[in-house]
Amino acid sequence: MTVALAGRAPATFEIKSATLPLVSLLLKTADLDALATELSARFGDHPDFFDHDPLVLDLTPLQSQGEAAVDFPALLDLLHRYRVLPVAARGGSVGQMSAALAAGLAAAPELVVQPPPPRAAQAPAPAPVAEAPPAGALVVDKPLRSGQQVYARGRDLIVFSMVNPGAEVIADGNIHVYAPLRGKAIAGARGNTEARIISLCLEPELISIAGVYRTSEVPLPPEVLSRPTQVRLVGGVEGKLVMDPLA
Repeated sequence: MTVALAGRAPATFEIKSATLPLVSLLLKTADLDALATELSARFGDHPDFFDHDPLVLDLTPLQSQGEAAVDFPALLDLLHRYRVLPVAARGGSVGQMSAALAAGLAAAPELVVQPPPPRAAQAPAPAPVAEAPPAGALVVDKPLRSGQQVYARGRDLIVFSMVNPGAEVIADGNIHVYAPLRGKAIAGARGNTEARIISLCLEPELISIAGVYRTSEVPLPPEVLSRPTQVRLVGGVEGKLVMDPLA
């Protein structure tokens, strides 16, 4: 029997479509011991890095491993320790998705990339001008001492003073240090592979973009050491950091 719902809006609730910001975890292995080790190495020193963020488990990388069985209850327990809230899964095999649903996750729709609309002929580009600080960037104008940490959540970070050894600057976007950078700089902290690190004096203990990092154990090339430099990521999360001297 088909039941027609009344046309008037209920007085106590409304149902609307919603778009929410989500963190996506690309699961590359079903080995939870290996995953726990790497999560601890990456976030063990930052217990407040996540703030109960909703998360989607992307199982697409597991497709190359066939029907790799995922212990979803154990995986969810592991992720809860880092203050993330897995709410959905996508990209897995039929068996993996069935196990994800049995563990209480929703099935997230696959992403559909629409081709860009055709563009009309563009006018000649104007002459380059000095770039203004990104809107909403977090600005720090005091030196950062050893043990201090600054995190620009969801935005860029601009530092006008020295980042001393033992200090740490983190941003979901770009990091600009208009002074010596001698501590740790982690840009694209939530996976933004387009993020960049710019410093007027590059002498870092560690630089990282979207999880790809380089430590001071590997000496910097002389053309960028202690010089104005831009650091960018080439090749995505499987790529490498490239350092370009700035004129």
